[in-house]
Amino acid sequence: MGQREPVRIANCSGFYGDRVTAARDMLDGPIDVLTGDYLAELTMLILWKARRKDPSRGYATTFLRQMEDVLGSCLERGVKIVANAGGLNPQGLAGKLTELAARLGLPAQVAYITGDDLAPAIGDLQAAGHELTNLDTGQPLAKADLPVVTANAYLGGWGITAALQAGADIVICPRVTDASLVTGPAAWWHGWRRDDWDALAGAVAAGHIIECGPQATGGNYSFLAEITDRRYPGFPIAEVAADGSCVITKHEGTGGIVSPGTVTAQLLYEIGPPAYLNPDVVSHFDTIHLEQAGPDRVALTGTRGSPPPDTLKVALNMLGGYRNTMTMVLTGLDIEAKAEHATTMLFGLLGGTEEFEEADVRLLRFDRPDAPGNELATAHLRITVKDQDEKKVGRAFSDAAFQLALGGYAGFHTTTPPTPASAFGLYWPALVPAGIVTQQVHLPDGTSLDIPHTCALDSPATATAAATASPGSPASAGHAEGAGHAEGTPAVVGPGPTVQIPLGRLCGARSGDKGGNANVGLWAISAPAYDWLRQFLTTERFRELLTEASALEIDRYELPNLLALNFVVHGILAPGVSGTARPDPQAKGLGEYLRSRVVTAPARLISM
Repeated sequence: MGQREPVRIANCSGFYGDRVTAARDMLDGPIDVLTGDYLAELTMLILWKARRKDPSRGYATTFLRQMEDVLGSCLERGVKIVANAGGLNPQGLAGKLTELAARLGLPAQVAYITGDDLAPAIGDLQAAGHELTNLDTGQPLAKADLPVVTANAYLGGWGITAALQAGADIVICPRVTDASLVTGPAAWWHGWRRDDWDALAGAVAAGHIIECGPQATGGNYSFLAEITDRRYPGFPIAEVAADGSCVITKHEGTGGIVSPGTVTAQLLYEIGPPAYLNPDVVSHFDTIHLEQAGPDRVALTGTRGSPPPDTLKVALNMLGGYRNTMTMVLTGLDIEAKAEHATTMLFGLLGGTEEFEEADVRLLRFDRPDAPGNELATAHLRITVKDQDEKKVGRAFSDAAFQLALGGYAGFHTTTPPTPASAFGLYWPALVPAGIVTQQVHLPDGTSLDIPHTCALDSPATATAAATASPGSPASAGHAEGAGHAEGTPAVVGPGPTVQIPLGRLCGARSGDKGGNANVGLWAISAPAYDWLRQFLTTERFRELLTEASALEIDRYELPNLLALNFVVHGILAPGVSGTARPDPQAKGLGEYLRSRVVTAPARLISM
């Protein structure tokens, strides 16, 4: 029996709140599996709040709306559905889907996965000696002294594989890794073994590319001129072959573009070292080869894999307290003096900054001298306060800000009326031994299966692969902290005239949040531009260009196969998306800001 054709795995959601019609749109062309990614660290906190109000919730409710549109078509065409929309309550969502199928008169076989939720066991884990040390700060969980509301281990894809092997039409997942939504179906389709490292690694790369939907097909892309079809981008499809190679594409006639640039941008999104850890395999992104394989078709080949670590990442969310923000608009002359006056007067009314656990004051300058329009003469004074006491940071704070309307600086107005406080969470990434987490698959016939982790199987192939990995090889680099982040010294770009240009004329960028950290991935427009970029953009130069990171720890990684560099800025979003006072809490604009900085570069690179 020969190899099966590549499995066509489509994405219809990149986040909770993404385009609801995408599921129906993906059925406008040929696919085999429909997947959706609905979870992020912040989403788990949102789902916890929803479940606190209604214990039957805790899942992505928009997924049910999508399924009502497409379930019949998927069953008729044999399209499998795999999604992590189960969130904190995969059993509850599976039950709702079963009810939906019955109401529609459809014979859907629904399976769901559990085992990721460690919140009820936090005390027992700590008592057993698991400190749940914060991966970013090194602090043990016990010192946080805050209530843990969610704690979810990132599960692998073999539970999905088992559910599909058992005949499930729909597999509802909790907190599996985003890439597991592709590795699980691909392993089922092709009959992969646990130690098919390279095939699994290729599927992880494919999963990472399509997990954020249209970000792989022209969304959030640096080079707008390359996107000739400016309609909303079509959602991506990964055609995964038996060897793990794949083609990234989209349905014909949809908006956007699929190019090596759009795929590279997404490969660099929210990563750290090139050795990309997953529960089932380490995928080495510095081994990927990209090639345009036709219109809106990009081939990924050569991805190497190695055995996974014996730990699982756990994402914890704690209640950090309450916060509120008021933004005052300053206009015209004496902006800094007006800001100082407003800050002093506001905190004078409130008893001083010491009344709050944290007070963050930022003057955001948008103004210019002799502005041709009123709006162009304005700046924003953004004041955020945080405290465990909701009353302190609620209307007591925002009403006080509004009281400056008649007694404050000339031209006072705000961007919003007074607002109440909102609860915020603290994100806490940690590791636990994989052996203490039991992934369970609950099948349509009412039976359940325990799914062992690959590292717990101790197969001869796994042991051999781990033992024979030489230092610096793809099989070992994923386990060496900071692997690949030495700054190289390539051949110096030859002499010649130079120009002052924005950095972004020579490279694209994509940035995003990694808990309290942010990553900025940059890829060059050409091989000569990469030779220059690799030499020019050292860690110290990066600090000079990104001044708010001047005192922060920065990791630097090289991916010459993608003509790319990746930087991880530690603590720039601390304590996480929900708690940071930064105006861009997910660092989405950080890369584009870096591209705007003017640098000195060889003139010959511009015309290449």
